[in-house]
Amino acid sequence: MSFQIAIDGPAGAGKSTVARAVSEELGFIYVDTGAMYRAMALYFLNRHLNTDSEDTINASLDDACIALRIIDGNQHVFLNGRDVSARIRTEEVGMIASKTSKYPENRRKMVAMQQEIARSQNVVMDGRDIGTVVLPDAQLKIYLTASVQVRAERRYQELVQRGENPDLAEIEQDIAARDDQDMHRAVAPLRQAEDAILVDSSAMTVPEVVRKIVGLARERMA
Repeated sequence: MSFQIAIDGPAGAGKSTVARAVSEELGFIYVDTGAMYRAMALYFLNRHLNTDSEDTINASLDDACIALRIIDGNQHVFLNGRDVSARIRTEEVGMIASKTSKYPENRRKMVAMQQEIARSQNVVMDGRDIGTVVLPDAQLKIYLTASVQVRAERRYQELVQRGENPDLAEIEQDIAARDDQDMHRAVAPLRQAEDAILVDSSAMTVPEVVRKIVGLARERMA
């Protein structure tokens, strides 16, 4: 039976960075569910679809093909054969992903793909509802969070390093709005699973968070 690690938490908590590092340390497969939803959001954006219309979104799902591939040790996301790894990281795509991920048909399509991956391989999977919906029987569940201010500052520095000129206050507002949207959506809202371990990374470095989760995983595998 595969060993599954589910890492949930709000936007900007560092889930993807931590999950990727944990998977490398343990030799597990990393499944970036957020990237999958973002790729689907980019698909909607490229087709100029009305993302407020659930019927419109549902009618378009079958034409989207999303794949994850490891290239030179890094995970790349492909949408209908095109590498969109960089394009899916914009704020606009993130907001569309948060909005459209609440649609049941979109979620069903994604969850089925994610569960299939986890059935036969040891995985680290991160997202909003991994421990509560996608992998409810995961042997280790983590709820990774940090304050809105800390998450906004991290995002700000990330954008500055890319050569952009972001507004910190605007980023804080976007993160707070996304938290509210994710926590109050009707389908699979963001919440901490009852058996998840809370890890607040506000005052922790990435290596410290990774060490903590790897240690917990090795204890449970033993």
